[in-house]
Amino acid sequence: MSLTRNEIIEILKSPVAQEGTSFSDTDNSLFTAATATARALFNSTVFQRGLIEFSSYCRKNCHYCGLRSSNTELLRYRLTHDEIMQAVDNAHALGMGTIVLQAGEDEDVNPHFVYTVVRAIKEKYNLAVTLSLGDHPDDVYRLWRDSGADRYLLKIETSDSDLYSLYRPGEHLYDRLNRIETLQRLGYETCSGIIIGLPGMTAETLTDDLLLLSSMGLDMIACGPFIPHPQTPLRHAEQGRLVESLRVTALLRLANPAANIPAISALDSLSIIKKNEGRVLALNAGANVIMPSITPDDVRSRYAIYPGKNDPACTGHAAVKQLQHQVQQAGFTLSSQAGSSMRRTFRAQPAI
Repeated sequence: MSLTRNEIIEILKSPVAQEGTSFSDTDNSLFTAATATARALFNSTVFQRGLIEFSSYCRKNCHYCGLRSSNTELLRYRLTHDEIMQAVDNAHALGMGTIVLQAGEDEDVNPHFVYTVVRAIKEKYNLAVTLSLGDHPDDVYRLWRDSGADRYLLKIETSDSDLYSLYRPGEHLYDRLNRIETLQRLGYETCSGIIIGLPGMTAETLTDDLLLLSSMGLDMIACGPFIPHPQTPLRHAEQGRLVESLRVTALLRLANPAANIPAISALDSLSIIKKNEGRVLALNAGANVIMPSITPDDVRSRYAIYPGKNDPACTGHAAVKQLQHQVQQAGFTLSSQAGSSMRRTFRAQPAI
């Protein structure tokens, strides 16, 4: 990354035009540069990844997440093999090139269940499969890799080890970093990321996050704004800022030209954002992936990591098609290809 740490901090601290969707000249220049970098490698292509959230049970008690084990108000669910495969059918019909299987850390989901689901997806459609299932022993990661899983998403959330342990009780950042190294060693396309605007996070913290993520050789980097959940200890905290999230997206694109960077759905849950507008703004700041939820309508609103996640008013094929339409109207070309990591075959020099 050509920018120094102080220069990145200065960008992150620069004045905001207003807390809305109008941006300063400095921000517009940053977003334009990031978009140009993305288009140089991906043209106007946006890869589509269908997200299937198959269990809302979780053994962890993270302070920022609505799925935390202490949240007794959440109506939990767990999909069967057949229900997951029906969702896969829907995702395929909608043009998704990748299936993302996500869940809380559900102790009652046997690793072999995930193995059989991945095998079934591969045998039926040969789609790329990303897993986002949290912390597991090395032999479980190996089992899932052997099943045909292509990618694994494991966010660090923050590079500040004290904040990490504060918001993830009983957990340590170095353990998560070691797991990411294990995933890379096993041959997964590996994704990590952070939550932008966690209480206690500063511009300096965020800069260190960006520098760490950019040093890890990640195939995908996913960063979205903090949104407080009413059934968590952080319920009274301020939500993350749109412009800060877009700045992070742009800086990550400039520092990681060949990485896949998703337009995170959390952007659409910010209080100042209209439907799907946040994701389109992220695409115009260097992102190149969308990950709409294909979770069955009767349970999808229960996967409540944060308020507004999987809005029950936006369900089914119609909601996904509306997002697809808005992305195309913004000048992007939707792709049903897997969108495999370009970092495996292309090592670009950072543009910033």
